[in-house]
Amino acid sequence: MPAAPQSQPRLQVEGISKSFPGVRALQNVEMHLQQGEVLSVVGENGAGKSTLMKILAGVQRQDSGSVRVDGKTVSFASVSDAMDAGIALIHQELNLADNLTIGANIFLGREPRRLGLIDERAIHRESTRFLKRIGLSLDPGTLVQDLTTGQQQMVEIAKALSIDARVLIMDEPTSSLSAAESERLFDVIRDLRSQGVSIVYISHRLAEVQELSDRVTVLRDGELAGHLAEDQITHGNLVRLMVGRDVSRVFSRTPFPAGKVAVEVRGLRTSTWPAHELNFAVHSGEIVGIAGLVGAGRTEVLRTLFGADAPLSGEIRIRGQKLTVTSPVDAIESGIALVPEDRKQQGVVLDMTIRENISLASIHRTARSGFMNFAAERRQSADMCEQLRVKAPADTIRTGNLSGGNQQKVVLGKWLSMKPHLLLLDEPTRGIDIGAKQEIYQLMDRLAAEGIAILFVSSELEEIMGLSDRVIIMHEGCITGELSRDQLTEQAIMTLATRQASAANVQN
Repeated sequence: MPAAPQSQPRLQVEGISKSFPGVRALQNVEMHLQQGEVLSVVGENGAGKSTLMKILAGVQRQDSGSVRVDGKTVSFASVSDAMDAGIALIHQELNLADNLTIGANIFLGREPRRLGLIDERAIHRESTRFLKRIGLSLDPGTLVQDLTTGQQQMVEIAKALSIDARVLIMDEPTSSLSAAESERLFDVIRDLRSQGVSIVYISHRLAEVQELSDRVTVLRDGELAGHLAEDQITHGNLVRLMVGRDVSRVFSRTPFPAGKVAVEVRGLRTSTWPAHELNFAVHSGEIVGIAGLVGAGRTEVLRTLFGADAPLSGEIRIRGQKLTVTSPVDAIESGIALVPEDRKQQGVVLDMTIRENISLASIHRTARSGFMNFAAERRQSADMCEQLRVKAPADTIRTGNLSGGNQQKVVLGKWLSMKPHLLLLDEPTRGIDIGAKQEIYQLMDRLAAEGIAILFVSSELEEIMGLSDRVIIMHEGCITGELSRDQLTEQAIMTLATRQASAANVQN
């Protein structure tokens, strides 16, 4: 018997193309989404995912092609137009006013009114209804700034449901969530799917894509690389379509005997966890990972070493010399570099060019008599872009126009041009695709081979285990143990990360 015809798609995209100066973002892309379906859209950074989602959400307009919602051709001139059509986009960087309540955020700009005044009772009543729909038991009068990141993510979903969103687009929704918060989000997604809400899910975490998706659409270099049905969604198929090249050996670590001690930390106390002293060392040519649950104090260690946060006490020695760190300037002059977790806020200046960003930290070294040395700046930028394989038509384009992976390479280029002794990396591959991840892994291996000491934080256990020569594990500001490469297992790491370790392994 012939297969039964599918119902009319909730969302239909046909022949969408979009170009920016010097960049073709999308070329003749097609996609469809059924009612009550989770469709994942995946691809490397720069594949065109974000551009496509912005077109669907009314942030940008396509050059050609059409979008249909429930069979009706639509044209969005604004975000409001897309919302009126039932499409809501939840950005990776949450768009909430943290000084307002949950209810005020849910109805911001659409406040119900009574007798010309904002109807607070209606806001409380309706907000409670939408929060209940996603299983969030919070008072709508709670300030958003008092919520966890996971709870804020749920508020964004409640806000989308309040406009009767039938298509919910989620862009890297778990990038800042703990494992428990991610599982809660997955439960909400499944529940919404059962209620008939259609979801477009964007993630670089392929395990999530495999777990949640009914279908997958893959983009590569702005074009459609293929579609995968539910029974075809495997890690191998996803990578094959996304990358178009072999990444079977993702982690490139070639351990060799470590050199002299590059940094030694004794009795260090951070302002976040003042009760615990930290003691550890990293050798030249060694990659040391810091593992632990969200809030364990990992980022605080890197920020304190870099001088962004003032230490309460303790001693830091670089190559045997005692270091007094009162600001990042002190750390930089001593050969310490930090690639921060939030690259857009703290790593690059988005409105500056690639060249300007790469030279930003080293201007004082290349300047002549107080004047910029533009020839040196050009050479430095060209060298870093070539070494790091930054994908851009020229180094004079705005850094904010680059994909996340290429922005991360610009951050790395800025610091590598300083030739640091110690490289601090905080979640170095967060929000970037598997191809860019592999390039950063290869870079870390090469830098270690050149004698640079690397201390990095990652929430991905596979990454920690694949790259580290040693792993320091933290729990609530305390180092609970240290594992050598041959001792690394997920169970061993999580046992120490949850402090289920013997007293002999605990260091206070």
